[in-house]
Amino acid sequence: MKKLLTYFFTLSLIFPVVLSAFAQRPASEEDYYRIVTLPIPEDIKLEVGGLAPLPDGRLAVCTRRGEVWLISNPYMDGSRMPTYKKFASGLHEPLGLMWHPKGYFLCTQRGEVTKLIDNDGDDVADEYRSFYKWPLSGNYHEYSYGPLLLPDGDMVITLNLDWIGYGASLAKWRGWMLKLTEKGEMTPWATGLRSPAGFGLLRDGSILYTENQGDWVGSGRMTHLEKGSFAGNPAGLRWTSEPGSPLTLKPEDVPSTGKPMFEVAKTIKNLKVPAVWFPHTLMGISTSDFKQDTTNGAFGPFTDQLFVGDQGHSKIMRVSLEKVNGEWQGACFPFREGFESGIIRTVWGQDGSMFVGMTSRGWAATGKESYGIQRLVWTGKTPFEMKTITSKPDGFEVTFTLPVDRKTAENPESYSLNSFTYRYHKTYGSPIENAEPVNIRGVVVAPDGLSARIVADTILREGYIHELKAEGVRSASDNLPLLHSVGYYTLNAIAPGEKLSLPKRAIAMAKHEHGDMIAKEVKASAAASRNVKSVNAKRVVTMPADWTSGPDQTVTIGTKPGLKFDVDKLEVKAGSRVKLVFNNNDDMLHNCVITKPGAANAVGDAALRLNLNGPKMNYVPASPNVLYHTNILQPESSETIYFLAPAEPGDYQFVCSFPGHSSLMQGTLKVVK
Repeated sequence: MKKLLTYFFTLSLIFPVVLSAFAQRPASEEDYYRIVTLPIPEDIKLEVGGLAPLPDGRLAVCTRRGEVWLISNPYMDGSRMPTYKKFASGLHEPLGLMWHPKGYFLCTQRGEVTKLIDNDGDDVADEYRSFYKWPLSGNYHEYSYGPLLLPDGDMVITLNLDWIGYGASLAKWRGWMLKLTEKGEMTPWATGLRSPAGFGLLRDGSILYTENQGDWVGSGRMTHLEKGSFAGNPAGLRWTSEPGSPLTLKPEDVPSTGKPMFEVAKTIKNLKVPAVWFPHTLMGISTSDFKQDTTNGAFGPFTDQLFVGDQGHSKIMRVSLEKVNGEWQGACFPFREGFESGIIRTVWGQDGSMFVGMTSRGWAATGKESYGIQRLVWTGKTPFEMKTITSKPDGFEVTFTLPVDRKTAENPESYSLNSFTYRYHKTYGSPIENAEPVNIRGVVVAPDGLSARIVADTILREGYIHELKAEGVRSASDNLPLLHSVGYYTLNAIAPGEKLSLPKRAIAMAKHEHGDMIAKEVKASAAASRNVKSVNAKRVVTMPADWTSGPDQTVTIGTKPGLKFDVDKLEVKAGSRVKLVFNNNDDMLHNCVITKPGAANAVGDAALRLNLNGPKMNYVPASPNVLYHTNILQPESSETIYFLAPAEPGDYQFVCSFPGHSSLMQGTLKVVK
């Protein structure tokens, strides 16, 4: 009895400590949005190309292997496992699936939209009927997407550009969005598209599409498409002389100046600037499907906002939009990471959860699985987040999902503002351009604690992306930091209205901190410059003068699709003079970094944390783990570096440190005596 009492007494001392430790655990995305994985039979290769929820609660899936599957009980109600039935097969890499209210499927293959009809009700397609066709060149990059049903009963589809070292429209209408009637009649709608895998509708009928970084595309972006819009890549303009084209613009009318897209749009008719930019690597690397939250609160506190998938980073991002001067613009935020493969499709379930369809074969992703379907479910708990960022005539207003602690939210040091843009040119991608900090003049918090007006010290730059961080803001009730403390607002137009008259106390506080902020910025800029010089010392592109007899050995590393080097092991002698030739044969940006043994992942993680400094440092961190490196290379380009192999034998590594690539793109440099 005495031992038992002692045991319970000990527990009474320990239990509060355990509870306290648990309470102090930082909040995570999993606390608010839970990922549920649907089990898939081993003999089904469910490389998702399209998802379509059915009225009876089932989920239809088309796969890149040409099949359509019907999944019963995808919600796994009552712990029952889902079951799978093959509905159709023999299709050519379908990347879009739609259930038509009249009782049939429309599935977009490479060269046509196909109507799939089950005449006898046995859940197997009896009839494959061509709905609308288009020509093909045979290029591997001719992906086709959709259809998307419009409010008037028409549909739209999108056609990917070909890839021949750059985006090309080798077959008619490649790089276009096409509108189809229910009878299969086509009207060209918009062009300038490069890789338009994701497109969708807003409640008001607006059509938006997401784009991936590439030639003429500095970073991922979301653009509002109206009839006659030109979204930026000129390859599809070769078809504007065809009957029905809503544009007359020609490829030669679009100069590759490298100026910001916003500036070029002032001189080119129909050029449509993005409503939202997704800064490359800071948000994602390969934007895909998106859906507007129409769940009426079943998915949390973000009604009417957009949830955008990223294929390369296996995550969901969030977008809040507003109209300024009649055009959409807005902010993107991180939302939920940790999906098992590359996200390509999302749809809402009947319970307000989100089904996420994934695939990564040839399109490698941070998620390690080749394919999968997962469901994202709100736990009912509200995360402390920046809910929206909206434009004001003298800065921005941030709304929060929960009331803020007034002391931290009124302090200008709790925030930071930076602005930057990208080059608009034919080159693949773009570095961050014209980055500048924006000084904050003052902050005023609303009486209810649910919003903060941030007043800038200068007029903000239109056409620029504005990075707003609120790392010092805490919640009123629990003193929690924001779950995600950063948002990126695309400022195409400054909202009209009255400027805010700041209280003297707010101005005094801002001025007091102003000198400290400038000092920090100067210090950070100087540190970044030192880092660049430090890193560049490890990149020698001219053979050293004292190598009079040349290198002792030459090694070559190339790339191939799927985030892979073409070799995974090389061998050099300790202390030897090495000439390394790096050929980027892929259609993405890559570098090659030699690291100490076992340090490839650490270097990749450090590259991810470079943030706005990443592009100018070629995503090579100033780390002792980095021994030698190339710069970031454009597709179909090459660079040669020279170095002395390490004196100590061992298994060193080579890695691409471009964010999102490092976990997959690695190899071993074996140094022998």
